[in-house]
Amino acid sequence: MKVTTDLEKQVEKLSSRNVKLAGLLQESRDKLQQMLAEVNALSEPASTYGVFLGYSGRAHDSRRDAEVYTNGRPMRLKISPSLEPGTLKVGQQVRLGDGFVVVEACETPRIGALGTISELIGTDRAIVATASGEEEVVVLADALRANVRAGDTILVDSKAGLGLEKVHKTEIAQLSLEEVPDVSYGDIGGLEAQISQIRDSVELPFLHPELYRAFDLRPPKGVLLYGPPGCGKTLIAKAVANSLSKHMGSTSSSYFINVKGPELLNKFVGETERRIRLIFERARELASTDSSRPVIIFFDEMESIFRTRGSGVSSDMETTVVPQLLTELDGVEQLSNVIVIGATNREELIDPAIMRPGRLDIKIRVNRPNRQAAREIFQRHLGTTVPLAEERDLLVEAAVEELYSERPFVRLHFNSQETRDLHYRDFVSGAMIANIISRAKKLAIKDALGTSTGSAGSQPQIPAGIRFAHLQQAIAAEQAESEYVPTSANPEDWAKIVTGTQGGAKVVRVELLGYRSSTWHAS
Repeated sequence: MKVTTDLEKQVEKLSSRNVKLAGLLQESRDKLQQMLAEVNALSEPASTYGVFLGYSGRAHDSRRDAEVYTNGRPMRLKISPSLEPGTLKVGQQVRLGDGFVVVEACETPRIGALGTISELIGTDRAIVATASGEEEVVVLADALRANVRAGDTILVDSKAGLGLEKVHKTEIAQLSLEEVPDVSYGDIGGLEAQISQIRDSVELPFLHPELYRAFDLRPPKGVLLYGPPGCGKTLIAKAVANSLSKHMGSTSSSYFINVKGPELLNKFVGETERRIRLIFERARELASTDSSRPVIIFFDEMESIFRTRGSGVSSDMETTVVPQLLTELDGVEQLSNVIVIGATNREELIDPAIMRPGRLDIKIRVNRPNRQAAREIFQRHLGTTVPLAEERDLLVEAAVEELYSERPFVRLHFNSQETRDLHYRDFVSGAMIANIISRAKKLAIKDALGTSTGSAGSQPQIPAGIRFAHLQQAIAAEQAESEYVPTSANPEDWAKIVTGTQGGAKVVRVELLGYRSSTWHAS
């Protein structure tokens, strides 16, 4: 009996050992198979990649071949059964296995050349301008066909003839701002006559088109705002767009295309002209979406790119840029809801062909503010929310008198032996008044903080508000920093400032009488 029990224990032990040996054997067999698979994978040929161009054959076929561009040539290849039929997209990168069989769908290629869409052809093709200036027709990838338009930059595979991906370059976004500005006519002071003129010229045709049709009158296609810098030309253009958007009941923000003139310039031949075409193409696209929505193209600093041809004051660039703008302006005549507004402080430099009737029909001069206009500007900047230590009307009147007081700045000597003294008041602008108010506010804050006495660590006090002393000191500081006016080395620039000289006398010498006013003192 005992012998039987020992044998059973021995059998059980051997059986357990046998199970362990079988497990080890299976594990070794699995590792061996894995290593064999790795060896076989290493012995496989390298995979080739290509770009999927489309399916061949008829659309209803259950299993079609693939048109793939690979190794510098298009090929018709078989598709592995492991890939779901119809899942490949045009422009997608694919991996080719042994025998050039499409075995895997990959991502869209992420590198390549850049091109700009000049024109769409149908729904799946486009004319693309490359960096070298040449044009070619490409097939658009499936992901591009619903969200591209003329002017967009795309990634191009020139060899395969494919447009792969839309590249969000900031080129046109830097040149134009398609938003309605938050500036109203109420924010502009002292320019009632100019505002009334531009409203009659720009807004009436949009608000009452039936009257214009009844009188067979065409609305103006362009307005030029010219005058000294800082007097409100840009503000007027923005207020026009804002007013039109409110009166037309529009909710879209794509009405005001604010073109930054100097950024249009490009050293490559034809690039500036191309950018002008793109801007007007964008305006036409916005206008064609809804004929009742006005579209305003605003060119600031217009003289920087549209100078007189053959003047010799710049390069020969304007000989091609100006005709491009003239062509676009004439093309706008076919649209009833597009108007061009230009702003410049050197109107004599702009080519006369741009300023003729039919292009920039209305010319509005924005002058420097007089005393009454300065009062209105002061009133708008010293609103009811600004703390004032003195009565507003008295404060404004005293500030205007101080700003327009007798304070000689320069003496101009003419070739007729005559002289003329110019005062600081001859260079007042809306921007200067706004800066004076800002200076006065800072001085009032310094007084409230107690920093004017040099007491460090003092507790802030309740601001008593702006006093005349703050405005007086701010005016003196602003006049003392009159560095933006022409220097004594350029008498011709002074001649443009002076008006009413007898016989068109020429400035031959400029005598500076002083850059600091009598009330200026550092604090």
